[in-house]
Formats: sequence, C-alpha cells, structure tokens
Amino acid sequence: MLAVFRKEMLTYFTTAIGYIFMGVFLLISGILFTTSNIFGMSSDYASFLGGLIFIFLLVIPLLTMKILSEEKKQKTDQLLMTAPLGTGKIILGKYLAAVCLFLMTLIITGLYPLFLSFHGRMDTAQIFGTYIGFFLLGCSFISIGIFISALTDSQASAAILTFCVLIITWVIDFLGGFMPVSILSGLTFALILTALGALWMYNATKNIPSAVLVVLAGLAVSGAVYLINSELYINLIGRTFSWFSLTKRFNSFPMGILKLDAVIYYLSFSGFFLFLTTQRLEKQRWS
Repeated sequence: MLAVFRKEMLTYFTTAIGYIFMGVFLLISGILFTTSNIFGMSSDYASFLGGLIFIFLLVIPLLTMKILSEEKKQKTDQLLMTAPLGTGKIILGKYLAAVCLFLMTLIITGLYPLFLSFHGRMDTAQIFGTYIGFFLLGCSFISIGIFISALTDSQASAAILTFCVLIITWVIDFLGGFMPVSILSGLTFALILTALGALWMYNATKNIPSAVLVVLAGLAVSGAVYLINSELYINLIGRTFSWFSLTKRFNSFPMGILKLDAVIYYLSFSGFFLFLTTQRLEKQRWS
C-alpha cells in the first residue's frame, strides 16, 4: 500500500495534475478570502470556508479523474490486477494519496486565519471545527470521484460524471423539499428502491434467484411497515434525500459543534464508496 501511495504522490508532483488542483483551489480561495474578509473587513472565517464547498465541487474532478481511468487507458491496470498486493490496499493507497494532497492544500489555507488573527480575535474552536468538517467532506467527495474513475477509461468522462454526482449531493437536500409527502408516494418510492436493489443484485451476481429474493424481501418489509405504521411513509422521499445529503451534515461544523454521528457518517460514506470501487476492480480481475 505504501508503494502505491508513494507512486501516486510522485505522479501528482511530476505531472501537472497536482499543481493544477492546488493552484486552482488556492487561487479561487485567495480571491474569495481577499474580497470577503480583507476588503469586506470581516473576521467571519468559518462562513468563508463554508462558501468554498462549491469551489471544491469544481476542482475535485481534476484530482480524481485519472486515478483509475488513466490506468485503464494505458492498460497498466492489468499490472495492478496481477500484483501480489490486494485490490483493497491498492485502492486505499490511491485514495490516501489524493486525500493527502487535499490536506496539504487545506493546510496552506491555514495562513488565512493566521493573518486575520493579527487584526482581531478569532474563534479558534469554530475555525478548527470548520476545517475538520471540510476535510471529512472532502474525503467523501474524493471517494466518489475514485469510484467514478473506475467506471471509465476516459478522464473527461470521469471528470464530468464526478462533477454531476457531486452537484447532486450538494442539492439533494434542497430537492427533497419539493418531493411529494403522501403515504402512497412513500410506498411507491420504497418499491422503486426494492426494484433498484434487485437490479443491482442481478448485475453483481448474474443470479436470478438472488434478485428475486431481494424483490420478495423488499415487498415483505414494505408491506409489513405499511400494515404496522403506514405514517412512516409520510415524506419518505424527502427524509431519504436529506439523510444522503453530505453538505447538510457539514452545517454543524462551522458553528464549532463536532457531532459524532456526522463524523461517523462521513467515514462510513467514504468507506462504502471505496468498497464499491474495490468490488468493481475485483469483478474486472476475474472477468
């Protein structure tokens, strides 16, 4: 794993990708910091960091677009498949390298509040909380980008798809407010999720009985919930969208509140997408 990590870090700084990511991120953040905090004479640094989320949505595809897609394009993925190192360790090494580059960029932005501290009192706990939240959010975004990079051999496609998915995670909580709230709509949504689960099971196993079993289990659970307490289906779509929102959980960090459930969610989210990426590569290895 360490060999993969060192290789990826070396690649970031021997090619333009690492410099482009850091340069674009620091350039835009510097402009925003200057206009909002320096010219605006504001010491509210936490809100400045929160406003950088959208910028990160733009630059994260640059960081992850070639992590695995370039391997497939250059046919070097076959070397990875035949390496004695486990697939999970390979993915983890690549992921940690991307996270390390992101962390280095974040640390550089730490000069901004240091500069502000010379001109006024800063809320240290709030700033640290915001940085922790921003780091965890970035780790989750990176895990999404790596997974999408494993789906294609085109860097452009990987970047565009990653951007689209990240935009969805950014607005999904907002979209949940426009979803129907009736019991019927919630039940329908549960049945759609059951169908999608069965489709995923069949695609993963190519086993029809397994997919049928998922359908039967989903129907049984949905029916039981409806009979026991049908009110649980009220606003199910909106609550589901809200639960999957990454940015909603970030909102507590700028207030200096470190919620354990939010930390666990971000770590679990990243782990889940790394697991999906590993499964994707394992499927390619044995196909």
